[in-house]
Parts: sequence; structure tokens; C-alpha cells
Amino acid sequence: MSPNSILYEGKAKILYATDDPAVLLTHFKDDATAFNAQKRGSIAGKGEMNCAISSHLFQLLETKGIATHWLGCPAPNQMTVRSVKILPLEVVIRNIAAGSLCQQTGLPLGQVLKEPLVEFYYKNDALGDPLLTLDRLLLLELATSAQVEELRQKALQINQILSDFFGKCGITLVDFKLEFGLDQQQSILLADEISPDTCRLWNQSSADPEQRVLDKDRFRRDLGNVEDAYRQVLERVLAQPIQPEGEAML
Repeated sequence: MSPNSILYEGKAKILYATDDPAVLLTHFKDDATAFNAQKRGSIAGKGEMNCAISSHLFQLLETKGIATHWLGCPAPNQMTVRSVKILPLEVVIRNIAAGSLCQQTGLPLGQVLKEPLVEFYYKNDALGDPLLTLDRLLLLELATSAQVEELRQKALQINQILSDFFGKCGITLVDFKLEFGLDQQQSILLADEISPDTCRLWNQSSADPEQRVLDKDRFRRDLGNVEDAYRQVLERVLAQPIQPEGEAML
């Protein structure tokens, strides 16, 4: 499916219209940003790797009953998706203390949380994507209370599925960001991407706090070997077949 006009260009992707108004085309870029685009760079092959990882994980989630916007991949760095209205919220799920959670609470890096923590951030670059209380979220009318609860439950379900899957890959899912959108029937679909750009992923075979990092923190923190880390994730993810729900392994 060939792209038409550009609908939106973000830090990591370009969204195109297609001949079908119900279908959009996402182009994954090699561009890398951090700290609200204050740091910029490029990661060789990132677009193709993130597209392949996201595609595999979306298909996995579909088999587990999670509705997503994924339709297919017409090219290595392109994904066709259902047209949805993105909710202006970033839903962050944390299993282990890292990043801003440590900075803002004093929790030590690596502390396992008793229960997964679900947080909502306002998707607004001009405001720095602030963390929202539920009352502020409702005040801004970013979603209804029923939608917020559905997002929370979906996020926890996705977290369980992905944590189990990454565990089979020898990777610990530390935390990750999700975005959701509304289709024409106002149903909530998982959208955007799931990749080393949007997840913190630690290699279970390494205890070294720098060597274990397999995600964009390598770029953020100038740890080096960024492309190698992304490729490790890609290879491990694709090595795990997607088993439809209820289908027994022979």
C-alpha cells in the first residue's frame, strides 16, 4: 500500500494517509531522541528493528485478546495500521524502579515493586509530558473515568503478557510506555509501538547495571553499542514463536 500525504511526523515515526481512509501507513525512522528531544541522534537500522519487534509483539497480543491497530508490514520499516484517534495519554507501567521513578521518589534503582505501578502522563511536548493525577486527567477531559479504568486494566493485562514473553527471551521487562486510540466505534485499541524505544529491557544473563541494558537507555546514557542491544532484542523476540491462545505445542 503506497503512502499519500503526511498526516503527522513525530520523533520516531511518520504517519501517512493511504487510498483507504480506514488504513494508515507508519514509517519507522532511524532518528533517536531523548529528554524531550533535547538530545538527538540516529541509530543505524532502528526503524526496521523497531518495526519488526512491534509487529511481532502486536500479533502476540492479538492472540491473547488485546485489540491493536496493527494490520501488516508492507516493507521492513513500514507498518499498516487501523486509523484511530490517539488519546493524549501515555500509559506507563513499572515493574522495577528505574528512571524518573527513582529520581522523583528516591527508590533505589532495581527495586522490584510489590505490584505493577500504572501511571498516566499528558502527551504534550510543550508541557514536558507531565505526570497526571486522576483528578487532573478528568479536569482536562483527556478521557472519561470509564476509559481510564479500561486503560488501566488493559495496561496490566498487557504487562503480564509481555513480562511472560520477555522472560522466555531471557529479558526482564522493567517498565514501558503504551499509547491507545479510539476507532470509529469508540473502542479502545492499543496503538503506537512496543520496542526498545518504549521499554526498559534488562538482559537477565548480566548483573552489571550498564551491560544489562538492552534499550534506549544506552543512547540516553551514552553507554555505547546501541545498535547491538536493539539487534539482540530483535533476535530474541523473533526466536519466540507466536502460539495462538488455546493451541497446544506439538
